[in-house]
Amino acid sequence: MATDLTPKQIVDELNKYVVGQDAAKKAVAIAIRNRWRRLQLPKDMAQSIIAKNILMIGPTGVGKTEIARRLAGLVGAPFLKVEATKYTEVGYHGRDVESMVRDLLDVGIDMVRRESHETVKESAAVFVEDRLLDLLLPSTGGYEDDEAKAKRERTRNHFREQLRAGQLEDRPVEITTEQKPDMNQLFGAAGMEMGFELQGMMEKMLPSKRETKRMSVSEARRFLQSQESDKMVDNESLNRQAIELVEQTGIIFLDEIDKIAGAEKSQGPDVSRQGVQRDLLPIVEGSTITTKHGPVRSDHILFIAAGAFSNSKPSDLMPELLGRFPIRVELSELGKEDFVRILTEPQNSLIKQTIMLLATEGVKVDFTEGAVDAIASVAWRVNRKTQNIGARRLYTILERVFETISFEAPDTTEKEISITREYVRERMASVVKDDDLSKFVL
Repeated sequence: MATDLTPKQIVDELNKYVVGQDAAKKAVAIAIRNRWRRLQLPKDMAQSIIAKNILMIGPTGVGKTEIARRLAGLVGAPFLKVEATKYTEVGYHGRDVESMVRDLLDVGIDMVRRESHETVKESAAVFVEDRLLDLLLPSTGGYEDDEAKAKRERTRNHFREQLRAGQLEDRPVEITTEQKPDMNQLFGAAGMEMGFELQGMMEKMLPSKRETKRMSVSEARRFLQSQESDKMVDNESLNRQAIELVEQTGIIFLDEIDKIAGAEKSQGPDVSRQGVQRDLLPIVEGSTITTKHGPVRSDHILFIAAGAFSNSKPSDLMPELLGRFPIRVELSELGKEDFVRILTEPQNSLIKQTIMLLATEGVKVDFTEGAVDAIASVAWRVNRKTQNIGARRLYTILERVFETISFEAPDTTEKEISITREYVRERMASVVKDDDLSKFVL
């Protein structure tokens, strides 16, 4: 975990994936560094310093979610993205607002478990090898004389050598799996959310489902590695570590917060908008949420809220809730030059992705500077004429440009293709000319 990165280092890393939006990058970088600073202080003082939550304001597709997601991955923090509209106040259909902290804890537990599995990886591998040999050479279950035992041991050692040499990876074996019933899946299908206390009770009551599966040795190794690693990990210690990780470094990205802004209505789908805000308030302020793994305090969880606020404004939120987001940054609308940079600059740019995908078919694609400029121009014009969806428009346009090439790539004899300005214009001409058609196609 890179928890000691300086704000400048954080911004430099974010610049590799997100174009522009410097104000938002600075805000999140400072917030993360302040966490590190707080942990350097005496415990009594550290407890008094609350997280400076952030409100991002800007149209869709300009990088709000990407900044938060990349930030969490950069510092190794548990991260959860939720939409404010999926929650409703108690008494109306929807999820309990506190469930976002429980979901974040599940993310934290998975992270700690993966790290714990890495620490016991070599020890678990020894047991996995023996279990694989048991599957490859099942016990006869009957009496064996000394000669039969010696022969069996020689065969087992021969299999062990082959296993270590990777010669049995495709050999089929039968393995018995045991799976506990997933209560959320069972009741979620009926549109019900089960309380975690009832969920735990039901899981204990219902028997585990045992099933014999046929799989290759390589698949069985992965399954058994996870199983043996779980046996070596202390679950209570794991849960404590996960709770500590979530409380000190967790990030919740609360998207579409503008959809719950505004006055409460007496009827209709927006009846509980202020109810959601009221339920959010204690969690964002700092409270203790009860989970099946133990209590979790939300005082130092970083909340990053985001919304377009096209039909409302931040001041339409409850003053108490708005006050819990002291840092507010506005993300700018993307222009043509931004699209050119998005297509070419990031480490995972769309053009690099396209080139690498087609290279798997043996097709070498080259983009001219004019082609990139043409794609950016079309994206910018279509966003202005129709609904502005920001950089997401580039995905649609690139797919349109490469539709024929992608379809014919496995069979084409032309293995070197140059994408020019003229080719892009030719592919987009019919759609861009027809404004009505572009609304539906692009």
